[in-house]
Amino acid sequence: MTPTTPARRAFIALAASTVLLGAAAVPAVASPHVPSAGAGFVGYGDAARLDYQKAVASRVLKGVFERGDTRVVDRFVRPDYIQHNPLAPDGAETLKGLAVSVHQQFPDAEYDIERVISEGDLVLVHSNVVLTPGTRGSAVFDIFRFQDGKIAEHWDVGQAVPESSANGNDMFSTVSWPRTSQPGPGFLTAYNKKVVTAAFDQLLVKKDLSAIDRYWGTEYHQHNPGIADGVAGVKSGLGAYFSAFPQLKVEPKRVIAEGDLVAVHSHYIPAPGERGQAIVDLFRVRGGKIVEHWDVIQDVPETSANENGMF
Repeated sequence: MTPTTPARRAFIALAASTVLLGAAAVPAVASPHVPSAGAGFVGYGDAARLDYQKAVASRVLKGVFERGDTRVVDRFVRPDYIQHNPLAPDGAETLKGLAVSVHQQFPDAEYDIERVISEGDLVLVHSNVVLTPGTRGSAVFDIFRFQDGKIAEHWDVGQAVPESSANGNDMFSTVSWPRTSQPGPGFLTAYNKKVVTAAFDQLLVKKDLSAIDRYWGTEYHQHNPGIADGVAGVKSGLGAYFSAFPQLKVEPKRVIAEGDLVAVHSHYIPAPGERGQAIVDLFRVRGGKIVEHWDVIQDVPETSANENGMF
């Protein structure tokens, strides 16, 4: 949801720059004709395209980060690749160079993908990035935009996984029933996206805590390590946050939904003149109510290796 403390631990420089890489076992990806993204009813062709995009995003992350494989970049990433990670310049050649460098320095690194969703031309990947085995690593959200079947643009947010949690849940597991990381049926996407968009606007943009009573389920599981579990936890945590930052401004940039999972990528600005944080909030909706929440929070840095900004 939002941070409950003003400061957040940032990635070390190399770890932060690797949030555009990573992996999990995924099926082989063919190279069929990929239709352009479009709004409206999701038919068979659209479902196949979304699955293709998810498989490509996962395959590129796995190949680049875990194996240092530059061939997947040549095959699935556009040469004019646009980068929003503040530590990485634009272009596919930069991604290839980073693949080799990271694999040489961290040959046992793992990009453990927890869940992947896709809508339109966007794919969101939620992962636990562990550069050195035995460490907690970082929680990362990667967002990819596809164009003509290839990755054209990338945004990400990364946060170090803390030692402990105020709610007893880790930053990655699924607690609500059914305990699966797979998104629910596609016919629920539009409705669930509408629920989360309205809830987010009322609660985070307008700072109206009564949204919790309207949109949150009595069963609510929290994965933000600084907020207690349940409806009472989110009311208390956000109430304190709003009081601490009365001039807080939240600017949603993009919403990505599939089935019962809805992600909101936003710029949180605690006070005028501050750079703020890039945050991805991921919500699970069951029966029209929000029942689970994951997030990743990263401070917006003063400088960037590209001119695109984090949003």
